[in-house]
Amino acid sequence: MSNFQNIARRVINIESQALQQLADGLDDSFDRAVATLLNATGRVIISGMGKSGHIARKIAATLASTGTPAHFVHPAEASHGDLGMMAKGDVALMLSNSGETPELADMVAHTRRFGIPLIGVASRASSTLLKQADVALVLPQAPEACGSGIVPTTSTTMTLALGDALAVALMEHREFTPENFRDFHPGGKLGARLSKVSDLMHSDTALPTVSPNAPMSDTLIEISQKGFGVVGVTADDGQLLGIITDGDLRRHMDGLLSLNATDVMTKDPTTIAPGALAEEAVAIMNQRHITCLFVVNPDNGQKAEGLLHIHDCLRAGLG
Repeated sequence: MSNFQNIARRVINIESQALQQLADGLDDSFDRAVATLLNATGRVIISGMGKSGHIARKIAATLASTGTPAHFVHPAEASHGDLGMMAKGDVALMLSNSGETPELADMVAHTRRFGIPLIGVASRASSTLLKQADVALVLPQAPEACGSGIVPTTSTTMTLALGDALAVALMEHREFTPENFRDFHPGGKLGARLSKVSDLMHSDTALPTVSPNAPMSDTLIEISQKGFGVVGVTADDGQLLGIITDGDLRRHMDGLLSLNATDVMTKDPTTIAPGALAEEAVAIMNQRHITCLFVVNPDNGQKAEGLLHIHDCLRAGLG
């Protein structure tokens, strides 16, 4: 085993032990921090200097993407006008391993002056930051993983984990769902995986439908014009009664043009709700070896609202 691997294992072990200390040491201060964040009528303002600032940015991004409005304010910029970003109704979350970061002084004073709740995170309970804070979250006195004790490693890992813990506690309390998460992540692979059927389906005039009594000559024209290789048979109120696919056409080839849509259709086809995840639709199509699904709303009398084709899902990055 190389010396580099030994170093890596030592670092990871030191940090993992510190995380366990952090978990074991949680007390009602964490509950009060969550309650303070939940009671905010404005935003969560997160700040820190240096490495703590990088962690603060990540925590702000995590909170903002999971339903808790938050943004990062640089403490040095705060002293030059950005204090105006904090207002009544906000909650401040300030990070400082020592609790004595001088650049945070003006922000701390601002919260005290205007009655803005302050949650402090530091490793010294007697530090200026935690003494001033309404809620003090104390990090364990765990050694930094660098060996010399001067490079923020263990301390930043614990602070990041504590931020994640706050975010998840808020998420679960608010019953934040994957669908909610998707609203804040519309792009990329994650956005595709959380896309709803209604986001990708074809609807309105693009939807291939015919009436039950439509002659097959008209039905074939509808299949051809809409280009999905399928047509839905719908009642006057829009309820989906059945579908006609290429397979149905082949099975009724003899005398096809003398029949109407009801004679040829397959009743009770597989459908999906508009609010379902598109990823679920892909799974159904793969399982049943079909290329499209009609979208019906079970809360609206099984009315046909759209059509989802496998190609739509592939273009969105699914499948």
